[in-house]
Amino acid sequence: FTMDKAELIQKAKLSEQAERYDDMAAAMKAVTEQGGELSNEERNLLSVAYKNVVGAHRSSWHVISSIEQKTEVNEKKQQMAKEAFEISKTEMQPTHPIRLGLALNFSVFYYDILNSPEKACSLAKAAFDEAIAELDTLNEESYKDSTLIMQLLRGNLTLWTSENQGEEADNVEGDN
Repeated sequence: FTMDKAELIQKAKLSEQAERYDDMAAAMKAVTEQGGELSNEERNLLSVAYKNVVGAHRSSWHVISSIEQKTEVNEKKQQMAKEAFEISKTEMQPTHPIRLGLALNFSVFYYDILNSPEKACSLAKAAFDEAIAELDTLNEESYKDSTLIMQLLRGNLTLWTSENQGEEADNVEGDN
């Protein structure tokens, strides 16, 4: 069954009202394939249909592109943080406030940005444990800074492990 031009135009108008622009574009494409000159109204319908179809695709493309860019930026940030942290591990005492601060920031980055709580906890725990083991190497000027950052590391660890245990309990209950 084929529709005549008037039916196709009616379908295009209804499709526009329903914001079904793919259907609108298909109807107007069928009108153009029938040949003949298009009226102003028909040209406008064709234009509106394709503008909206292309606009939706462009919008989707923009979202995908922005997600890809965000991912690339996060990967670069991760690489930079990892390099800085690795340098601090070879060049500084475990109790050095800069090394502890990098461990704190890097673990938060893993937890919040990369959504990797296990990695965040293991990094924070290692930094905290290494600093505790060498607490006697703390000098007076950095004592306050180092112990404050260690408290923050321990606080995050406590929070993150309790959150993860809560999620695991939810998952177990959901399986019953």
